[in-house]
Amino acid sequence: QVQLVESGGGLVQAGGSLRLSCAASGRTSSTATMAWFRQAAGKEREFVAAISTSDSRTGVADSLKGRFTISRDNAKNTAYLQMNSLKPEDTAVYSCAARSGVWSTVRSHYPYWGQGTQVTVSS
Repeated sequence: QVQLVESGGGLVQAGGSLRLSCAASGRTSSTATMAWFRQAAGKEREFVAAISTSDSRTGVADSLKGRFTISRDNAKNTAYLQMNSLKPEDTAVYSCAARSGVWSTVRSHYPYWGQGTQVTVSS
């Protein structure tokens, strides 16, 4: 099993920045790809970004490119999501996910999920 714990969420003003962390423990051999998804109130969960050591691929959703960056520290089994120039529409619960396979944007491909961390951007 894999346990994922997110941290770093909170309240920030529009234009500000936050960095989310996702620490993996347990069977970390199953975390070749780590990703971030987000779900705003009343909306479906959507892909944000993913990074994979399986196929050495990194990517951010097109709508978030230029503002969001994903990275990972393999020695710490931790993935990060740097969010800059935040907007009120970025308000959502951000969840970390992991899978043993290659990079993917499809949420159903990820068997392991964290509990999520709330990000609120005020105008």
